[in-house]
Amino acid sequence: MADLLAIGTRKGLWLARSDDDRRSWTLDGPHLLAQEVAAVGLDVRGSAPRLLAGVQYGHWGPTVTWSDDLGATWSETDEGAIRFPADTGAALARVWQLRPDAAGRSGLVWAGCEPHSLWRSEDGGRSFTLVRGLWDHPHRPSWAPGGGGGAVHTVLPHPTGERLVVAMSTGGVYLSEDGGGSWQPRNKGIGAVFLPDPAPEYGQCVHKVAVDAGDPDRLYAQNHFGVYRTDDAGGAWTSIADGLPADFGFPVVASPTTPGTAWVVPLVADAQRVPPDGRLRVHRTRDAGATWTELGAGLPDATWTAVLRDAVCVDEADPTGVYVGTRDGCVYASADEGESFTLVADHLPDVLCVRAARLP
Repeated sequence: MADLLAIGTRKGLWLARSDDDRRSWTLDGPHLLAQEVAAVGLDVRGSAPRLLAGVQYGHWGPTVTWSDDLGATWSETDEGAIRFPADTGAALARVWQLRPDAAGRSGLVWAGCEPHSLWRSEDGGRSFTLVRGLWDHPHRPSWAPGGGGGAVHTVLPHPTGERLVVAMSTGGVYLSEDGGGSWQPRNKGIGAVFLPDPAPEYGQCVHKVAVDAGDPDRLYAQNHFGVYRTDDAGGAWTSIADGLPADFGFPVVASPTTPGTAWVVPLVADAQRVPPDGRLRVHRTRDAGATWTELGAGLPDATWTAVLRDAVCVDEADPTGVYVGTRDGCVYASADEGESFTLVADHLPDVLCVRAARLP
Protein backbone atom coordinates (compact mmCIF):
# COMPACT_ATOMS: atom_id res chain seq x y z
CA MET A 1 0.00 0.00 0.00
CA ALA A 2 1.32 3.43 -0.98
CA ASP A 3 0.04 6.90 -0.20
CA LEU A 4 -0.14 9.59 -2.87
CA LEU A 5 -0.44 13.32 -2.23
CA ALA A 6 -1.24 15.62 -5.17
CA ILE A 7 -0.23 19.26 -4.65
CA GLY A 8 -1.72 21.86 -6.97
CA THR A 9 0.04 25.22 -7.04
CA ARG A 10 -0.02 28.53 -8.84
CA LYS A 11 2.66 27.23 -11.22
CA GLY A 12 2.24 23.50 -11.58
CA LEU A 13 1.51 20.18 -9.89
CA TRP A 14 3.75 18.10 -7.63
CA LEU A 15 3.16 14.51 -6.51
CA ALA A 16 4.45 13.15 -3.20
CA ARG A 17 4.55 9.43 -2.44
CA SER A 18 5.04 7.53 0.80
CA ASP A 19 5.54 3.77 0.64
CA ASP A 20 5.50 3.02 4.32
CA ASP A 21 4.72 5.40 7.18
CA ARG A 22 3.26 8.65 5.72
CA ARG A 23 6.17 10.45 7.37
CA SER A 24 8.84 9.97 4.71
CA TRP A 25 7.89 11.29 1.26
CA THR A 26 9.43 11.32 -2.19
CA LEU A 27 8.54 14.38 -4.27
CA ASP A 28 7.99 14.18 -8.03
CA GLY A 29 7.53 17.22 -10.25
CA PRO A 30 6.84 19.70 -11.46
CA HIS A 31 4.09 18.47 -13.74
CA LEU A 32 2.08 20.94 -15.81
CA LEU A 33 4.77 23.51 -15.14
CA ALA A 34 3.71 27.17 -15.23
CA GLN A 35 0.02 26.21 -15.28
CA GLU A 36 -2.22 27.14 -12.38
CA VAL A 37 -3.70 24.01 -10.81
CA ALA A 38 -6.64 25.13 -8.66
CA ALA A 39 -8.39 21.75 -8.50
CA VAL A 40 -7.19 18.17 -8.24
CA GLY A 41 -9.17 14.94 -8.12
CA LEU A 42 -7.77 11.49 -7.33
CA ASP A 43 -10.12 8.81 -8.66
CA VAL A 44 -9.18 5.36 -7.36
CA ARG A 45 -12.45 3.60 -8.18
CA GLY A 46 -11.26 1.88 -11.35
CA SER A 47 -8.56 -0.66 -12.14
CA ALA A 48 -5.98 2.13 -12.29
CA PRO A 49 -5.99 5.49 -10.48
CA ARG A 50 -6.89 8.55 -12.52
CA LEU A 51 -5.41 11.93 -11.68
CA LEU A 52 -7.60 14.87 -12.70
CA ALA A 53 -6.44 18.48 -12.72
CA GLY A 54 -8.32 21.70 -13.31
CA VAL A 55 -5.72 23.92 -14.98
CA GLN A 56 -5.48 27.48 -16.19
CA TYR A 57 -3.22 27.74 -19.22
CA GLY A 58 -2.98 31.51 -19.19
CA HIS A 59 -3.03 32.36 -22.88
CA TRP A 60 -4.98 29.19 -23.75
CA GLY A 61 -7.50 29.39 -20.90
CA PRO A 62 -8.90 26.85 -18.41
CA THR A 63 -9.64 23.17 -18.91
CA VAL A 64 -9.55 19.73 -17.28
CA THR A 65 -6.66 17.39 -18.00
CA TRP A 66 -6.09 13.85 -16.75
CA SER A 67 -3.38 11.25 -16.32
CA ASP A 68 -3.78 7.48 -15.97
CA ASP A 69 -0.09 6.88 -15.24
CA LEU A 70 0.43 9.14 -12.23
CA GLY A 71 1.59 12.14 -14.20
CA ALA A 72 3.91 10.51 -16.75
CA THR A 73 1.56 11.57 -19.55
CA TRP A 74 -1.45 13.89 -19.71
CA SER A 75 -4.53 14.03 -21.92
CA GLU A 76 -7.22 16.60 -22.53
CA THR A 77 -10.37 16.82 -24.58
CA ASP A 78 -10.24 18.67 -27.88
CA GLU A 79 -11.87 22.09 -27.48
CA GLY A 80 -12.14 21.58 -23.72
CA ALA A 81 -13.87 19.17 -21.36
CA ILE A 82 -16.08 21.96 -19.94
CA ARG A 83 -17.80 24.27 -22.42
CA PHE A 84 -20.82 26.41 -21.64
CA PRO A 85 -23.80 25.94 -23.97
CA ALA A 86 -24.19 28.80 -26.43
CA ASP A 87 -27.50 29.95 -24.94
CA THR A 88 -25.85 30.73 -21.57
CA GLY A 89 -23.62 33.48 -22.97
CA ALA A 90 -20.97 32.38 -20.46
CA ALA A 91 -17.41 31.14 -20.69
CA LEU A 92 -15.40 29.01 -18.27
CA ALA A 93 -13.06 31.07 -16.08
CA ARG A 94 -11.64 28.47 -13.70
CA VAL A 95 -12.22 24.92 -12.43
CA TRP A 96 -12.34 25.06 -8.64
CA GLN A 97 -13.40 21.53 -7.66
CA LEU A 98 -13.10 18.02 -9.15
CA ARG A 99 -14.95 15.43 -7.11
CA PRO A 100 -15.28 11.74 -8.04
CA ASP A 101 -18.65 10.38 -6.94
CA ALA A 102 -19.24 7.43 -4.62
CA ALA A 103 -17.39 4.16 -5.16
CA GLY A 104 -20.35 2.40 -6.72
CA ARG A 105 -20.78 4.98 -9.50
CA SER A 106 -17.62 4.53 -11.51
CA GLY A 107 -17.05 7.18 -14.13
CA LEU A 108 -19.20 9.83 -12.46
CA VAL A 109 -17.21 12.99 -11.65
CA TRP A 110 -18.48 16.40 -10.53
CA ALA A 111 -16.85 19.75 -11.26
CA GLY A 112 -17.50 23.06 -9.53
CA CYS A 113 -16.52 26.06 -11.62
CA GLU A 114 -16.35 29.80 -12.05
CA PRO A 115 -18.69 31.41 -12.99
CA HIS A 116 -21.01 29.76 -10.46
CA SER A 117 -21.79 26.42 -12.07
CA LEU A 118 -21.89 22.68 -11.44
CA TRP A 119 -20.95 20.10 -14.06
CA ARG A 120 -21.42 16.33 -14.37
CA SER A 121 -19.19 13.85 -16.20
CA GLU A 122 -20.16 10.27 -16.98
CA ASP A 123 -16.82 9.34 -18.57
CA GLY A 124 -14.32 9.92 -15.80
CA GLY A 125 -13.75 13.59 -16.53
CA ARG A 126 -13.22 13.57 -20.30
CA SER A 127 -16.38 15.61 -20.90
CA PHE A 128 -18.86 17.42 -18.69
CA THR A 129 -22.48 18.52 -18.95
CA LEU A 130 -23.80 21.65 -17.27
CA VAL A 131 -26.21 20.97 -14.41
CA ARG A 132 -28.99 23.24 -15.61
CA GLY A 133 -31.01 22.98 -12.41
CA LEU A 134 -28.40 25.04 -10.57
CA TRP A 135 -27.49 27.30 -13.50
CA ASP A 136 -31.14 28.22 -14.09
CA HIS A 137 -31.90 28.76 -10.40
CA PRO A 138 -33.62 32.13 -9.87
CA HIS A 139 -31.06 33.09 -7.21
CA ARG A 140 -28.06 32.74 -9.51
CA PRO A 141 -28.09 36.28 -10.96
CA SER A 142 -27.63 37.66 -7.45
CA TRP A 143 -24.77 35.37 -6.41
CA ALA A 144 -21.93 37.85 -6.12
CA PRO A 145 -18.27 36.96 -6.58
CA GLY A 146 -16.19 36.68 -3.44
CA GLY A 147 -12.62 37.81 -3.08
CA GLY A 148 -11.45 34.81 -5.10
CA GLY A 149 -14.20 35.03 -7.72
CA GLY A 150 -17.72 33.68 -8.10
CA ALA A 151 -17.38 29.92 -7.93
CA VAL A 152 -18.91 26.64 -6.83
CA HIS A 153 -15.95 25.46 -4.75
CA THR A 154 -17.46 22.55 -2.77
CA VAL A 155 -19.32 19.53 -4.18
CA LEU A 156 -20.48 16.82 -1.77
CA PRO A 157 -22.34 13.87 -3.30
CA HIS A 158 -24.29 11.61 -0.96
CA PRO A 159 -22.54 8.25 -0.44
CA THR A 160 -25.58 6.22 -1.53
CA GLY A 161 -28.44 8.46 -2.65
CA GLU A 162 -29.15 11.27 -5.10
CA ARG A 163 -28.48 14.12 -2.68
CA LEU A 164 -25.93 16.75 -3.64
CA VAL A 165 -24.65 19.61 -1.50
CA VAL A 166 -22.72 22.51 -3.01
CA ALA A 167 -21.21 25.62 -1.48
CA MET A 168 -20.20 28.75 -3.30
CA SER A 169 -18.69 32.14 -2.83
CA THR A 170 -20.81 34.08 -2.40
CA GLY A 171 -24.13 32.33 -2.42
CA GLY A 172 -23.93 29.94 0.49
CA VAL A 173 -24.98 26.31 0.73
CA TYR A 174 -27.51 24.71 -1.62
CA LEU A 175 -28.95 21.19 -1.55
CA SER A 176 -30.51 18.97 -4.19
CA GLU A 177 -32.37 15.76 -3.36
CA ASP A 178 -32.79 14.69 -6.99
CA GLY A 179 -29.28 14.57 -8.38
CA GLY A 180 -29.17 18.23 -9.36
CA GLY A 181 -32.58 18.76 -10.91
CA SER A 182 -33.84 21.16 -8.24
CA TRP A 183 -32.08 23.12 -5.51
CA GLN A 184 -32.92 24.80 -2.20
CA PRO A 185 -30.76 27.21 -0.16
CA ARG A 186 -29.68 25.75 3.19
CA ASN A 187 -28.16 28.65 5.13
CA LYS A 188 -30.41 29.25 8.13
CA GLY A 189 -28.20 30.23 11.06
CA ILE A 190 -25.08 31.11 9.04
CA GLY A 191 -24.27 34.76 9.52
CA ALA A 192 -23.57 37.37 6.86
CA VAL A 193 -22.52 40.40 8.89
CA PHE A 194 -21.29 42.17 5.76
CA LEU A 195 -24.83 42.33 4.29
CA PRO A 196 -27.67 44.71 5.24
CA ASP A 197 -29.63 41.67 6.45
CA PRO A 198 -27.20 39.67 8.60
CA ALA A 199 -29.35 36.51 8.33
CA PRO A 200 -30.40 36.24 4.67
CA GLU A 201 -31.86 33.17 2.98
CA TYR A 202 -28.75 33.04 0.79
CA GLY A 203 -25.71 35.14 -0.06
CA GLN A 204 -23.42 33.95 2.74
CA CYS A 205 -19.72 33.68 1.98
CA VAL A 206 -19.27 30.03 2.94
CA HIS A 207 -15.62 29.10 2.44
CA LYS A 208 -15.84 25.29 2.71
CA VAL A 209 -18.16 22.48 3.84
CA ALA A 210 -17.34 18.93 4.98
CA VAL A 211 -19.46 15.86 5.79
CA ASP A 212 -19.24 13.97 9.08
CA ALA A 213 -18.29 10.29 8.87
CA GLY A 214 -21.13 9.11 11.06
CA ASP A 215 -24.11 10.84 9.47
CA PRO A 216 -24.42 12.40 5.98
CA ASP A 217 -26.94 14.88 7.45
CA ARG A 218 -24.22 16.32 9.71
CA LEU A 219 -22.13 18.96 7.96
CA TYR A 220 -19.44 21.38 9.08
CA ALA A 221 -18.96 24.82 7.51
CA GLN A 222 -16.14 27.33 7.68
CA ASN A 223 -17.70 30.68 6.88
CA HIS A 224 -16.15 34.06 6.17
CA PHE A 225 -16.97 34.76 9.80
CA GLY A 226 -17.92 31.72 11.85
CA VAL A 227 -17.60 27.94 12.10
CA TYR A 228 -20.88 26.03 12.04
CA ARG A 229 -22.47 22.59 12.23
CA THR A 230 -25.79 21.30 11.00
CA ASP A 231 -27.37 17.99 11.96
CA ASP A 232 -30.17 18.11 9.40
CA ALA A 233 -28.39 18.65 6.07
CA GLY A 234 -28.44 22.41 6.37
CA GLY A 235 -31.95 22.90 7.67
CA ALA A 236 -30.45 24.82 10.58
CA TRP A 237 -26.85 25.68 11.44
CA THR A 238 -25.40 26.42 14.88
CA SER A 239 -22.09 28.03 15.79
CA ILE A 240 -19.29 25.77 17.01
CA ALA A 241 -16.63 28.49 17.07
CA ASP A 242 -16.29 28.65 20.87
CA GLY A 243 -12.81 27.53 21.87
CA LEU A 244 -11.14 28.64 18.64
CA PRO A 245 -8.67 31.57 18.61
CA ALA A 246 -10.44 33.01 15.55
CA ASP A 247 -13.62 32.15 13.67
CA PHE A 248 -12.24 33.17 10.28
CA GLY A 249 -10.46 30.71 8.00
CA PHE A 250 -10.80 28.91 4.70
CA PRO A 251 -10.68 25.09 5.02
CA VAL A 252 -12.66 22.59 7.04
CA VAL A 253 -12.22 18.84 6.67
CA ALA A 254 -13.81 15.90 8.45
CA SER A 255 -12.55 12.41 9.15
CA PRO A 256 -13.93 9.88 6.64
CA THR A 257 -13.98 7.15 9.31
CA THR A 258 -14.41 8.68 12.79
CA PRO A 259 -17.71 10.42 13.58
CA GLY A 260 -17.50 13.83 15.23
CA THR A 261 -13.91 14.48 14.13
CA ALA A 262 -13.04 17.54 12.03
CA TRP A 263 -10.21 20.05 11.56
CA VAL A 264 -9.99 23.79 10.83
CA VAL A 265 -7.10 26.24 10.41
CA PRO A 266 -8.02 29.56 12.07
CA LEU A 267 -6.74 32.84 10.65
CA VAL A 268 -6.96 36.36 11.99
CA ALA A 269 -9.86 38.11 10.25
CA ASP A 270 -10.39 39.82 8.02
CA ALA A 271 -7.90 41.73 5.92
CA GLN A 272 -4.89 40.30 7.78
CA ARG A 273 -5.58 36.62 7.05
CA VAL A 274 -2.57 35.25 8.91
CA PRO A 275 -2.29 32.69 11.73
CA PRO A 276 -2.99 34.12 15.19
CA ASP A 277 0.30 35.44 16.62
CA GLY A 278 2.03 34.13 13.49
CA ARG A 279 1.80 30.50 14.70
CA LEU A 280 0.44 28.07 12.12
CA ARG A 281 -1.85 25.68 13.96
CA VAL A 282 -4.53 23.13 13.16
CA HIS A 283 -7.49 22.78 15.52
CA ARG A 284 -9.30 19.46 15.89
CA THR A 285 -12.63 18.51 17.39
CA ARG A 286 -13.58 14.98 18.39
CA ASP A 287 -17.07 15.90 19.62
CA ALA A 288 -18.58 17.61 16.58
CA GLY A 289 -17.44 21.06 17.62
CA ALA A 290 -18.31 21.07 21.31
CA THR A 291 -14.59 21.44 22.12
CA TRP A 292 -11.42 22.09 20.14
CA THR A 293 -7.78 21.09 20.63
CA GLU A 294 -4.88 23.10 19.22
CA LEU A 295 -2.32 20.96 17.34
CA GLY A 296 1.02 22.29 16.22
CA ALA A 297 3.90 19.82 16.67
CA GLY A 298 6.00 20.16 13.54
CA LEU A 299 4.19 23.28 12.29
CA PRO A 300 6.10 26.58 12.18
CA ASP A 301 6.05 29.59 14.46
CA ALA A 302 6.82 33.10 13.23
CA THR A 303 5.06 32.45 9.95
CA TRP A 304 2.74 34.94 8.29
CA THR A 305 1.30 32.80 5.53
CA ALA A 306 -2.24 31.55 4.96
CA VAL A 307 -3.94 28.26 4.09
CA LEU A 308 -6.54 28.30 1.33
CA ARG A 309 -9.85 26.44 1.27
CA ASP A 310 -8.68 23.36 -0.66
CA ALA A 311 -5.13 23.30 0.68
CA VAL A 312 -6.11 20.97 3.55
CA CYS A 313 -7.25 17.38 3.06
CA VAL A 314 -7.48 14.06 4.87
CA ASP A 315 -6.92 10.47 3.78
CA GLU A 316 -8.79 7.25 4.54
CA ALA A 317 -6.04 5.52 6.51
CA ASP A 318 -6.25 4.51 10.17
CA PRO A 319 -5.39 6.76 11.91
CA THR A 320 -6.51 9.53 9.59
CA GLY A 321 -3.80 11.47 7.80
CA VAL A 322 -4.07 15.26 7.68
CA TYR A 323 -2.29 17.36 5.03
CA VAL A 324 -1.77 21.14 5.00
CA GLY A 325 -0.38 23.35 2.22
CA THR A 326 0.47 27.02 2.62
CA ARG A 327 0.68 30.10 0.45
CA ASP A 328 4.43 30.24 0.96
CA GLY A 329 4.87 26.86 -0.73
CA CYS A 330 5.16 24.46 2.21
CA VAL A 331 3.27 21.19 2.62
CA TYR A 332 2.97 19.33 5.92
CA ALA A 333 1.73 15.79 6.59
CA SER A 334 0.39 14.19 9.75
CA ALA A 335 -0.02 10.42 10.06
CA ASP A 336 -1.70 10.69 13.47
CA GLU A 337 -4.77 12.90 13.03
CA GLY A 338 -2.80 16.11 13.48
CA GLU A 339 -0.88 15.24 16.64
CA SER A 340 2.42 15.78 14.79
CA PHE A 341 3.43 17.00 11.33
CA THR A 342 6.42 16.43 9.06
CA LEU A 343 7.51 18.59 6.14
CA VAL A 344 6.70 17.08 2.74
CA ALA A 345 7.88 19.98 0.56
CA ASP A 346 8.94 23.60 0.80
CA HIS A 347 9.75 26.46 -1.56
CA LEU A 348 6.97 25.44 -3.94
CA PRO A 349 4.76 28.04 -5.57
CA ASP A 350 1.61 29.17 -3.76
CA VAL A 351 -0.25 25.96 -2.78
CA LEU A 352 -3.87 26.05 -3.96
CA CYS A 353 -5.06 22.50 -3.29
CA VAL A 354 -3.93 19.16 -1.89
CA ARG A 355 -5.55 15.74 -2.33
CA ALA A 356 -4.54 12.40 -0.78
CA ALA A 357 -5.33 8.82 -1.77
CA ARG A 358 -4.22 5.31 -0.87
CA LEU A 359 -2.95 3.31 -3.83
CA PRO A 360 -3.00 -0.50 -4.02
